[in-house]
Amino acid sequence: MRRMRALVVMLIATSLMPRVSAQAGTTWLDRPMASWNQPPTIASAQAGAESADALVRRCGSSVLSTSTTADVVRKAGWVPFLHQDRAIARDGVEVIGGMTAAATPGCEPAMFNLFVFVDNRFAGTISPIVMGTGSDGVVGAVRITGADALTAEFARYTKSDTECCPTSRVRVTYRIERTGLQATLVPIDIRTLR
Repeated sequence: MRRMRALVVMLIATSLMPRVSAQAGTTWLDRPMASWNQPPTIASAQAGAESADALVRRCGSSVLSTSTTADVVRKAGWVPFLHQDRAIARDGVEVIGGMTAAATPGCEPAMFNLFVFVDNRFAGTISPIVMGTGSDGVVGAVRITGADALTAEFARYTKSDTECCPTSRVRVTYRIERTGLQATLVPIDIRTLR
């Protein structure tokens, strides 16, 4: 019964995320890079297919429980998690995931975004939109490449691609602009990797 409920949750969540063709040219990755993090504020999460408490009970080990930055994400209604099950932090920069209360049966986030913090202050999101597992524009590898820079790779799917195998991948390079105590994540470049 528990497994069936988790499957229903995943089906509902993924049905909310339309698959967009990379060839359609309709995503933010197809437009000139422009900052969406001005001023950086955490948008409230939309309600998920299950309550945050139910998700934490079901996926406890996948959910990030204690940290200052996780508390900020949680207060905005997101369920914090470690992207790709690992901490991404260096030089005062930290990247953590926040999912709506919707996860696959394997506890992977069905709808999510990645939140960047600089010295425990929110600096912006990796994507201007909520991403969905197996959908065009979903983030993969994220690397902090310096005290003021990071990169993120995004899958580019066409309608004929399977979830495992997107047609191509792109890398977005970001700069962290610091003004006093505030930092803002700004996308500056996009390159096709394959």
